[in-house]
Amino acid sequence: MNNTQPNNIYPIFDRMLGREDKEALLKQRSVMVWFTGLSGSGKSTIAIALERELHKRGLLCRILDGDNIRSGINNNLGFSAEDRVENIRRIAEVSKLFIDTGVITIAAFISPNNELREMASTIIGKDNFLEIYVNTPIEECERRDVKGLYAKARKGEIKDFTGVSAPFEAPEHPALSLDTSVLSLEESVNKLLELILPKVKV
Repeated sequence: MNNTQPNNIYPIFDRMLGREDKEALLKQRSVMVWFTGLSGSGKSTIAIALERELHKRGLLCRILDGDNIRSGINNNLGFSAEDRVENIRRIAEVSKLFIDTGVITIAAFISPNNELREMASTIIGKDNFLEIYVNTPIEECERRDVKGLYAKARKGEIKDFTGVSAPFEAPEHPALSLDTSVLSLEESVNKLLELILPKVKV
């Protein structure tokens, strides 16, 4: 992939209103809450519940979810190693735009290895990046199997399925680890609020 910029591109970032201006307008500080974990671990469910609780407190959020992004901005990408990298790279770039606009951004993506999540963190900014590991055991994820994906993967109908035919690397130093086979949704969200609210309230 060619990352060199054409000669006729002149970014105007230095003349635009900055993140501080947007945060002052919204009366909040932005942060990236990046959920990672296996399919069926509870990432999207927790993300949606977290957004509702932050919204109740007058905080503006935006959820970026795997299926939504892949049906839109990333609908030309498959699941090859190269496409997985490009999927996360684009998500990180979009997330950075939201962060720079003062919006609390919540991402729910499998993002199966430390290298991918490190890339996202570097693009978004390490100081803005909260990695949340939804550490639900694969047995529980497979038992739920809402989309029937594990069953298809076990039959070989889905190739390179994370946790079955493709590896998942657990985060080395997550800001928070949540096991939804042990914690209720309310308990998970309360732990997140304890972590996030001090960082986003002005």
